[in-house]
This record gives sequence, structure tokens and C-alpha cells, in this order.
Amino acid sequence: MAAQEKVYYATGRRKTSAARIFLKPGSGKIKINGKEGEIYLQTPINRVKVLQPFTVTETKNKFDLFITVTGGGLTGQTEAIRHGVSRALLAVDETHRPVLKKAGYLTRDSRMVERKKYGLKKARRSSQFSKR
Repeated sequence: MAAQEKVYYATGRRKTSAARIFLKPGSGKIKINGKEGEIYLQTPINRVKVLQPFTVTETKNKFDLFITVTGGGLTGQTEAIRHGVSRALLAVDETHRPVLKKAGYLTRDSRMVERKKYGLKKARRSSQFSKR
């Protein structure tokens, strides 16, 4: 009977996006919502953002990623994935904490869109003032 491979799980969030990360030892394949990582993340900047935690911890091409991400736009989803990958790497090895913390990948970015207020056009934008 073959030994069961260990799968590490973590959740990452940013704005209204939430990413579930399943990390297991492998060759560096990335699957996001059933698609290849290069297809789902069209811009090179987003691809680099997802791989930043691996670069910082020097674990590139050592793990396969299986990701399900919902909500928000592409940038919010990318940063949610980065947050989740960083947390998953902590589950793998706790000695990565100082490096990931210094890079700022473990901190949940709590900035959200401000709600629209009644009587205004947007959150803060009001109609133009006229004296007469």
C-alpha cells in the first residue's frame, strides 16, 4: 500500500475575494478553478505575484498548487491567492515565518471599498455646490 501524500490547506483573502489553497509536494504545477495557472492569470504581473512566496522561501517548483478562488476581480483574486499560498507554506514549515512576515505576505490586507452614502453620488462624491 502506497503512503498517503500530505496535502496542506490554507485560505487567503483580499477585498471580496477568497482563495482556498491546496498545496502538495510536486513539480510546480498550478491549477486555478480547473484551469492552468498561465491561462487563468493572463498578465505576467499576476503570475509573478502568485509565485512570490515561493521565491522568497526558495521553494520554487517543489509544490503543486490546486486553487479555488471566488469573488472580486482578477487583482484581488491574485492577492488572495498569494496570501493563501503564504499561509500554506507556513503549514509546511514554520521556519518560513520570519521571511514571509518581513515581505508582508502574511498580513491580511483589510482595505475594503467604502460604502455609498445616501444623498451622495458615490461614497464621498456629492453634487456640485451652487450658491444660487
